[in-house]
Amino acid sequence: MATNIEKDEVTGTATTGHEWDGIKELNTPLPKWWLYTFYGCVIWALGYTIAYPAWPMLHGATAGVLGYSSRGDLEASLGEAKAAQAANVDKIATMSVDDILKDENLRGFAIAGGSAAFKVNCVQCHGSGAAGSAGYPNLNDNDWLWGGSGEAIYTTLKNGVRYTQNADTRDSQMPAFGADEILTPEQIGSVAAYTVSLGGEQQDAALVEEGKTLFTENCASCHGEDGKGGRDFGAPNLTDKIWLYGGTVADVKAQLMKPRHGVMPAWSHRLSDATIKQLAVYVHTLGGGEAAEAATQ
Repeated sequence: MATNIEKDEVTGTATTGHEWDGIKELNTPLPKWWLYTFYGCVIWALGYTIAYPAWPMLHGATAGVLGYSSRGDLEASLGEAKAAQAANVDKIATMSVDDILKDENLRGFAIAGGSAAFKVNCVQCHGSGAAGSAGYPNLNDNDWLWGGSGEAIYTTLKNGVRYTQNADTRDSQMPAFGADEILTPEQIGSVAAYTVSLGGEQQDAALVEEGKTLFTENCASCHGEDGKGGRDFGAPNLTDKIWLYGGTVADVKAQLMKPRHGVMPAWSHRLSDATIKQLAVYVHTLGGGEAAEAATQ
């Protein structure tokens, strides 16, 4: 290749000896400033890897001679934030949810904390806007299975629903009227028609009449003779057109045949009591929270 190296007649610069389709490449050296900058960057990078954590190891990474850690900075910042919040958190831990709701300053603090906790722990089931979905209750409305006061919500959050690992969990079991052959498929159809009619849906009058009798005999003990539910049993109101698993006749028949029993974890196993109270305050203020007196009605 050396025999092909020559100088360009126009610039006087030596060529590299490479040629493509009659075009020759000039052997133009890099500018000194660029080279020095590049070498400086290499030296700086080596120094950085010595001073700061950089090289991955089997269990972690090199610590660096300066001992700096971004995780350490984060932990320090979180520690400062917790220290600043400690006074309010301590107050919340000793107060009832209903009393927290009456305290303007603590209420605002609890809503902010509860909102953050909700985004981490609850949106997976109830959605980012708490509107729920099939099988997961909407927390924005005023339809509550176990009560919508601050204390009632707190109890539900603390102990869960049908959460077998907590002895105090909320618990209710709807009979499998079809699977256990308590009612015949025809009777279930009549009860479903009557149940849907409670919300104003037009159904066959004969089916509704038969379903009403069967409902009184089999369902009224939990849902009430008027179908408006019972919070002692976690029995839903069947007259307000708010359905957890769907409100068509087919949906209701499926629930009567072999009911689905949702489970909510007891958050006392995962969150501090103060955090659960903040969650209760936040949920209460979403739009459907009830006054303390309403829990006894």
